[in-house]
Amino acid sequence: MDDAAPSPRLLAVDAGLRCGLAWYGADGRLQRYRSTHFPRRRDLHAVAWRLLGDGVTHLVIEGGGGPADPWLKAAARRDLRVRQIGAEAWRAALLLDREQRSGSRAKAAADPLARAIIEWSGAPRPTTLRHDVAEAILVGLWGVLDLGWLPAPPPLRGLAPG
Repeated sequence: MDDAAPSPRLLAVDAGLRCGLAWYGADGRLQRYRSTHFPRRRDLHAVAWRLLGDGVTHLVIEGGGGPADPWLKAAARRDLRVRQIGAEAWRAALLLDREQRSGSRAKAAADPLARAIIEWSGAPRPTTLRHDVAEAILVGLWGVLDLGWLPAPPPLRGLAPG
């Protein structure tokens, strides 16, 4: 019988009724990602509970208020480690100063960096990449760096499509 604790797994969420989701393994690499639309907040409660039970040990959520509440409640009920951050946290850590001058510049810069993380991680390439997913991927990278699962950010600028 194997009594080893399960490997840590992080879920990063860009909160909203349309939210981006990104899962990371203990090696600090992106495992999978997706965008999900919840027609009603009530739907978000059930899905948050289910997704956080999928081997997740840590939750990093960008955003607050109503869209974040179901995630935070489900994480508390599952006794997960939680970090709730604003966009400025991951932007300061991962974007260049010029990319942070406005929200639209930051969103534009998130796409090539998220694609570079996908490439670096060996995750399946997207046909399209919504901005909520790109931001969730970057929130997740911030989270694994914050947890020390990676000692430093990977060399993404060389991987980002030009």
